Amino acid sequence: MKHLVAKIHPDDNVLVALTDLPIGTPVTWDGTTVTTTEKIPAKHKLALQPLQPGDSVTMYGVLVGKARHAIQLGGLLTTANIQHATNSYDEHQEKRRSWTAPNVDYWQQQTFMGFHRSDGRVGTANYWLVIPLVFCENRNIQVLEEALVNDLGYARRKSYQPQTQELISLMQSGKTVEEILETDLRSADNNAARPRLFPNVDGIRFLSHEGGCGGIRQDAQTLCGLLAGYITHPNVAGATVLSLGCQNAQVSMLQDEIKKRSPNFDKPLYILEQQKIGTEEALVSQALRQTFAGLMLADKCERQPAPLSKLTIGLECGGSDGFSGISANPAVGHVSDLMVALGGSVILAEFPELCGVEQELVDRSVDSETAERFSSLMKAYGDSAIAVGSGFDMNPSPGNIRDGLITDAMKSAGAARKGGSSPVVAVLDYPELVTKPGLNLLCTPGNDVESTTAEVGSGANIVLFTTGLGTPTGNPIVPVVKISSNTALAKRMPDIIDVNTGTVIDGEETIEQAGQRILEYVARVASGEEVSAVRHGQTDFIPWKRGVSL
Repeated sequence: MKHLVAKIHPDDNVLVALTDLPIGTPVTWDGTTVTTTEKIPAKHKLALQPLQPGDSVTMYGVLVGKARHAIQLGGLLTTANIQHATNSYDEHQEKRRSWTAPNVDYWQQQTFMGFHRSDGRVGTANYWLVIPLVFCENRNIQVLEEALVNDLGYARRKSYQPQTQELISLMQSGKTVEEILETDLRSADNNAARPRLFPNVDGIRFLSHEGGCGGIRQDAQTLCGLLAGYITHPNVAGATVLSLGCQNAQVSMLQDEIKKRSPNFDKPLYILEQQKIGTEEALVSQALRQTFAGLMLADKCERQPAPLSKLTIGLECGGSDGFSGISANPAVGHVSDLMVALGGSVILAEFPELCGVEQELVDRSVDSETAERFSSLMKAYGDSAIAVGSGFDMNPSPGNIRDGLITDAMKSAGAARKGGSSPVVAVLDYPELVTKPGLNLLCTPGNDVESTTAEVGSGANIVLFTTGLGTPTGNPIVPVVKISSNTALAKRMPDIIDVNTGTVIDGEETIEQAGQRILEYVARVASGEEVSAVRHGQTDFIPWKRGVSL
């Protein structure tokens, strides 16, 4: 049954509107009836008690803001009458939290069809990478892409060129501007225009970035660590790397980072240095030969059964709304708990969006060392934001605010629910590799593409990405499952949404049922079923640059 409002935690003093509520609407929760004194848009919050200036606003059982002005019982919470506020936290555990794992009998014998690597990890896909060590090589990466993609059968994007041709034809036939604006155009789908020459290779991914030189040496080291994470990733069969030669991100630096992550690295890896080879033609011809040979080797790997414990799931959100924290995120949180109980790994990142729930995560840490590392990274990150005139309180975007997330703490408390309730087994600084089963915290920005890029570099072979407003984000080598928080979004943007958890808001499904449905879908995706971002050729890749530019 669909309710008009929801109260997330027993200690909360606000309600979430599940639908638009006109002025004077009586709403009841747990026997308490409140009448709205203002129009409350869906996803926004109304006061469950009168609030005076300075009074605390509590959601998800934590402090998410304080009243700037008096708010009536049943009044609307806005950026004008509420300001960001969080409780302080201590790196020492107030009380170590116990955890009761969910029953996973149903999932225990479930498998997926993956690509087994010599280091024991299992990929959910099989890609060849072509990577620049420095931005100077981006053009040569593009030249290689133009030479390889179409003829090998990996062209994925729709072509809108026929629409341009039709518009030219209309103009030449004498159509007016008004008539052209009213013309219904159709794009041509070029997917699978040619059959794949290498059927067991899911694609060739050509990365580009703006790093490798010009910044501080730590930026070059971090970039090499990220690229090494992609090269050693279980979804990658091998790689072609282009180096100019004189940049900060030296080949030896990349090789050291690869060895750090994979001491017995045995994948095909071809590294070409333009300043040694000479002409563009010589560089590109050699790169083509080596890449083609690598694809022949990669095609020998076939999917084989693997237990679900071989999955490492990245947890991500972007374009969040006021429903994200009560439908999509907790449903993903249930998936997280199921995966941990099965012996798999999950990654919760986006540290600016853990603001306000630090003490909970400290208390969930398996030991004091883990708790202290999380606190140290959070405080250092927060201090660095303040040092440049910003702060975590400035994290919510205009879209977040418009759809009900009016403080960073409110956004963060909902975002953290993606991590479920299991213990924190490790805290990693970007771009460290996940090595422990269980819930891992990874220090990344709140920017969804930078964070997704980082999670994959740390080993995620599936990413669950929740959204309330809609975003097409994907990744070059890992399927990004797009999960909508509300049914209206799933209907409005069906081309980018894979799973709808608006069913929870609609009263058709529990959080646990939605989570189980997501995990069933994950198993299919891990076996090769394509998600929307892969079908669209959405391959977003943005390394996080932490230092200044020199």
